[in-house]
Amino acid sequence: MNEVGHALEGLVGFARALRHSGLNCDPGRVRAFLDATAHVDLTEWTRLYWAARLTLCSEPDDLPLFDAAFAAWFGGLPESGGAVARHRAVRPRAAPLGGESHGESEASETEELAVAGDVETLRRRDLAELGEAERAHLRRMLSQLDLRPPRRSSLRRRPARRGTLDPDGTMRAMLRSGGEPVRLARRARAGRPRRVVLLVDVSGSMSAYSDALLRFAHLVVRAAPASTEVFTLGTRLTRVTRQLRQRDPEVALISAGRAVPDFSGGTRLGETLRAFLDRWGQRGAARSAVVVLFSDGWERGDAAELAEAAGRLRRLAHAVLWANPHAGRSGYSPVQSGIAAALPHVDALVAGHSLEALRALWKEVHRRSS
Repeated sequence: MNEVGHALEGLVGFARALRHSGLNCDPGRVRAFLDATAHVDLTEWTRLYWAARLTLCSEPDDLPLFDAAFAAWFGGLPESGGAVARHRAVRPRAAPLGGESHGESEASETEELAVAGDVETLRRRDLAELGEAERAHLRRMLSQLDLRPPRRSSLRRRPARRGTLDPDGTMRAMLRSGGEPVRLARRARAGRPRRVVLLVDVSGSMSAYSDALLRFAHLVVRAAPASTEVFTLGTRLTRVTRQLRQRDPEVALISAGRAVPDFSGGTRLGETLRAFLDRWGQRGAARSAVVVLFSDGWERGDAAELAEAAGRLRRLAHAVLWANPHAGRSGYSPVQSGIAAALPHVDALVAGHSLEALRALWKEVHRRSS
């Protein structure tokens, strides 16, 4: 393979590493990146950096991940502040252009694979086991999740290119064209957002997961503020939807924390779930909604009360999902008093302990919404 082929392979490999890091490097962005590098001298380090950054990054949150991947792949970052480019031969890790010893190439490739492996491992790590630096990295990765709101079919129909024949629309079109049937009008059912309700257990036994779950809830609310409701459950029920509608995640989490008086307290799932149904669910919040309950299932109150409330919720909602952080561990069995009582009224028990589990959960929400 000639030098051009090696360079192309290395650039594609860099885009692949970015995708593994969590960036949305779809084929269109990769093609734009390769087209841009055709007009860039690959020995000019800064120009290559900006060609990659302008084509492969889609939002400000991508920049820290991009810089880390660029530094790991090419061995450093260009000077900041628009300074004069530092001329340096670009040697992609997987396919060097030359001048690099065999030992250095193998070490560089091992280093790059370790970075990608760490990101992949972090996606599957239990949130309760993460250190502070890992949690900060996970927050950036969490913002990259695709949390488009689920949709459902509406009873109303609208004009469409495909669908059932619209006799009235066809007749009106004929009158406008002098009686000639120029075009057959058709109608199809319109889509509308499916309401989603997130119930987050913030008791002491869930304290290791509460921050990440509320950040996840913030992203869901920001994606569909009109069709999403969020409540916290502990010793009492607290609605935090308004606080989580704020754009900045840190401000939103601080506001939610001030509104919730029972963080890391006890657990009364039956009592708080009944309060939700009496005040919000029965009046419309839970009707035809997908309700997701984040809890480990420990119940200090009456388990029979929780079973009764879960049955009421299932009759109101379109689907009820229980996300349990312990369900992702091998050998887990739902024997806790709370979850054992409510499980007959739940459509699915899913894991909720990691970033990958939250991604799978949202796919399940979409699947259950149709």
